[in-house]
Amino acid sequence: MRMEAMEIGAVVGTAVQPVEANPAPTSSTSPRQQQATLMVDVVFPEQVNHHGTLFGGSAMAMMDKLAFLVATRETRRPMVTASSGRIDFRKPIPQGRLVELSGRVVQRGRRSVQVEVALAAEDLATGLRETSATAHFTLVAVDGPGAPLQEDDESFAQLPGIGPVTAMVEMVFPGHTNHHGSLFGGQALAWLGKAAMVAASRQARMPVVMAASERIDFHAPVLEGEIADLAARVVAIGNSSMTVEVLLHAEALLTGQRRLCTRGRFIMVAVGYDGRPVPVPQPLGRRLA
Repeated sequence: MRMEAMEIGAVVGTAVQPVEANPAPTSSTSPRQQQATLMVDVVFPEQVNHHGTLFGGSAMAMMDKLAFLVATRETRRPMVTASSGRIDFRKPIPQGRLVELSGRVVQRGRRSVQVEVALAAEDLATGLRETSATAHFTLVAVDGPGAPLQEDDESFAQLPGIGPVTAMVEMVFPGHTNHHGSLFGGQALAWLGKAAMVAASRQARMPVVMAASERIDFHAPVLEGEIADLAARVVAIGNSSMTVEVLLHAEALLTGQRRLCTRGRFIMVAVGYDGRPVPVPQPLGRRLA
């Protein structure tokens, strides 16, 4: 391994030349877009769950951060995460592993960029490497944090589901925001992943791990000083897996105004203490695949 790849948290990659502010839409992949940007980190104790492996929300935060860097270097414009496609978690990553993330632009439009991210784990003692997660993100160019959208207080009251709703609140402090003053997308993903884990654990009453993220949509920014109000509910149960839907609303403390900002669906799998999937107890009288 090259020495520069060992620098923790370093971003390594070839320079990207500036581009025009409003390029014509294209679905082709240029030689510049094929170049990968790398980010290296280590799984520290504060990033692992109670199984001793990298928390799914932390992994998503890492991947979103790299996607932001890739999109910004490509466009040289302020970018925010608009959505993520399916995120697949293939292998758990134990504490102490080195993680290397690689990201590249796979498609670019007039205001949006699609970024593909892969996360590989490496055992520093043996050199063994495995791809642990893959994801696609769509980022869009903005002029600033943007004006809040119309009030939208969609909740789980009208949504079918199984079991109770898990509610959580987080305060958005300056350390949670990007340079636009709005909640960093990776932090939002970490909070959504935590809410999904709690909801699935309550439903199964056994340890769970994140297997995939089906889709995450960012509808509006959450601004510094607002409350992030999260609600999570299991909406489908398979044999050993559960699908959890999570809504994140922003709430202004002084006015009480709320708006839907982020919505995601996660696949959580129940595991035994040997780390293998185990059956999930089925709700009485029903089973949703």
